[in-house]
Amino acid sequence: MTTTPHEPPSGAAPNTLHQRLQTLGFWGLLANWAQVHNAPWLQTVVTYEEAERARRSLDRRQRNARIGTFKLMADFDWAWPHQIDREAIEDTFTLQFIEDGINIVLYGGNGVGKSMIQQNIASQALLRGYSVRFTTASDMLSDLAAQDSSTSLNRRVARYVNPSLLCVDEVGYLSYDSRYADLLFEVVTRRYQAKKTIVLSTNKRFAEWPQVFPNAACVVTLVDRLLHRCECIDIDADSYRFKEAQERKAALAKTRANRHKKTNGRSPQTPRTSGAPPQ
Repeated sequence: MTTTPHEPPSGAAPNTLHQRLQTLGFWGLLANWAQVHNAPWLQTVVTYEEAERARRSLDRRQRNARIGTFKLMADFDWAWPHQIDREAIEDTFTLQFIEDGINIVLYGGNGVGKSMIQQNIASQALLRGYSVRFTTASDMLSDLAAQDSSTSLNRRVARYVNPSLLCVDEVGYLSYDSRYADLLFEVVTRRYQAKKTIVLSTNKRFAEWPQVFPNAACVVTLVDRLLHRCECIDIDADSYRFKEAQERKAALAKTRANRHKKTNGRSPQTPRTSGAPPQ
């Protein structure tokens, strides 16, 4: 019985190595499958190639994601917030919400860790093979508004629509005119239609969004599409950055006080008497 060069022998056990060669596009090896399938070096070559492609893919996606530097969740002080749903936040790191097309909205004041959580989610998604784009609302909307033709705008919108996960940080910190609201609406609508996930952080309740986008007719529909498939997580806390600043100030004051105490407690040096120099 003959087989085509791109297929394993009929009746053989499922050949995962053959499938891996197909995924890698090693058509020359597949064309000569009968001659090479038992070669001792084949498994090593495939493993090396898979590892290198995975490394290059992660490197490329990390550059495109533009997450920036961030603290790991291991450094997050869960005891600091007055109220936080730790279980809900930790569930996001399973990334099931991406598969389900569920948006995540992180709501809270300044300095409560919203950006840190978003960046960690984005990083985890990259490590799991997803494409990611991380941006502040102002950067994204300014980037889109700067396009001078419908063609260039469509290409630029695709940057924010195509990734599996889009993280939009700091919505509500600035006010925007209706043009910017329309651009955000375009991104949200296209991702909504494609059932692609957005992780968004804001310091404004959705009822306050008309203040962020005054005179914009699309705000109600924009919010409706964000919330249709969404989990909202509230973080009620004082600014963690302010807390760290106060701790640094206290530590510095203590260090200076100790130094001052040591200086004042030092034994006075015996003054040198006049006369002949010491022998």
